[in-house]
This record gives sequence, structure tokens and C-alpha cells, in this order.
Amino acid sequence: MRDFHSIIKVLRVYLAKGKKIKVLDKDVASALEISQSKFATIKRRNSIPFENILEFCKKKELCCSEFFFEN
Repeated sequence: MRDFHSIIKVLRVYLAKGKKIKVLDKDVASALEISQSKFATIKRRNSIPFENILEFCKKKELCCSEFFFEN
């Protein structure tokens, strides 16, 4: 299973959608529907917001295993 930073890296790649743009923490927090301060706390604690990621995958009709596990 991936750690927090690896999961966020995969999420950033998805949010960039192949464009060469920098996806910021505020963009990730917005996509996961959490506040920037809560995201900063989660990032500092290196904890994974499972529920938010699963909800994001459900909305975007993505396979959540791509975020949590390496292929």
C-alpha cells in the first residue's frame, strides 16, 4: 500500500490531466473537499484521508485501487 505522499502524488497527476501545470496543495484539498488547513494537518501527520479519497473516486468514477496500491 502506498503512503500519504505517494497517494497525493498520484492524485496530483490525475488533477493535472496530462498538462504541464503545477497542482498545489490547495487544489488537492479542494478536490478532496477539505479545507486547506485540515489538509496541512493531514499532511504534517502523514495520515491518509481515506474517506475523502474514496468519495473523490466515486464522483469521478475512478478505481480507488490505483490510488492506494502500486500496479
